[in-house]
Amino acid sequence: MKPLAERMRPKTLSEYIGQQHLVGQEAVLYKAIAAGKIPSFILWGPPGVGKTTLANIIANQLDRPFHSLSAINAGVKDIRETISKAKNQRFFSAANPILFIDEIHRFSKSQQDSLLGAVEQGVVTLIGATTENPSFEVISALLSRCQVYILQPLQKEELIQLVDQALAKDEYLKTRSIKVKSYDAMLKFSGGDGRKLLNILELVCNFAEADEAIEITNDFVSEKIQQNIAQYDKTGDQHYDMASAFIKSIRGSDPNAAVYYLARMIEGGEDVKFIARRLIIAASEDIGLANPNALLMATTCFQAVQAIGLPEARIILSQCCIYLATAPKSNSAYQAINQAQKLVRETGNLSVPLSIRNAPTSLMKTLDYGKDYKYAHDYQNNFVQHEFLPEEIIAKKLYDPQNNPSEAQIRKRLQANWKEKYGY
Repeated sequence: MKPLAERMRPKTLSEYIGQQHLVGQEAVLYKAIAAGKIPSFILWGPPGVGKTTLANIIANQLDRPFHSLSAINAGVKDIRETISKAKNQRFFSAANPILFIDEIHRFSKSQQDSLLGAVEQGVVTLIGATTENPSFEVISALLSRCQVYILQPLQKEELIQLVDQALAKDEYLKTRSIKVKSYDAMLKFSGGDGRKLLNILELVCNFAEADEAIEITNDFVSEKIQQNIAQYDKTGDQHYDMASAFIKSIRGSDPNAAVYYLARMIEGGEDVKFIARRLIIAASEDIGLANPNALLMATTCFQAVQAIGLPEARIILSQCCIYLATAPKSNSAYQAINQAQKLVRETGNLSVPLSIRNAPTSLMKTLDYGKDYKYAHDYQNNFVQHEFLPEEIIAKKLYDPQNNPSEAQIRKRLQANWKEKYGY
């Protein structure tokens, strides 16, 4: 059986709940649909407010061929194949097929570029859906060819209407004895997401036998949801919990767990750039000087993800994730900057030693700026002992090489050059 949210998906505008500023009888989209002439446009709004449903309704009411792609798993090849099909569906004066792209903000620049010609030439009417501001996430050339319509979060009354409508009209639920005594818990857990709300309703109803009466209360919903629902809310606690588990798995050198949480984030619709930024941070904070190539790998990963986009970006993220998880670990650079900042806050603005001050003018030179500075490259092995710290903190040690092959070499070199100063 299809999920309740799918069974209750409206087929016409008269069944559609919410967004009256767009689809009410005097609204812009209603009039465009009534006239049979719609421009390419982008629907911008939070999850579960009816973006995909609205695109389907428009295609149905205008009786146009409808093609749907998800930016999470479609690549340039899929776009070109779909556009080719759309071209073959255009006969004489027939209206353009509709190409619906969910999560269009996840398309890379090259993927968005591949849409331009078809949209400009009228091969397809593009309807994009996004939860992100299209001004930042959609390339300007494509954005200039589309209208942008903003969908609002569903209001409490509209969400309650969704529940009541499902109980009254769904072929399965309407045959059961279900009474809603309170809606608040369902609304809270749904976060204003209509699809999630219907999933919650279906979940709590499934806790009783088909012939058993159900009384939905806030306590009942809270208990069952917390026991069973596994949601990924990229703006809520789960977003941060998943990112935390991901980073801690890398820090703990467990590639299985790291790639699992990577998959959880990708499947949950997390922005791949957010994931790649976390990898860059981990490369310095947790691996650091134990393997300096980790930062290069993570930085390259971020650049590649931006250029490629999903679905292929998941492979690049997986490669980097596993590399970092299996790399030797060191947080010495992280600890060093923490200690240095703490020292700065404690000691204030200490004077820079005269010997290493900049001396661009003759006056500064007469004040001994730069005097007795030893230029390292003038000495054997490009090194000479010289004091660089302010006099008050000469004895402070901020960087402590850790126990890994790479930093063992650093420790050996420091001790050979500085003797007792770096005698760890």
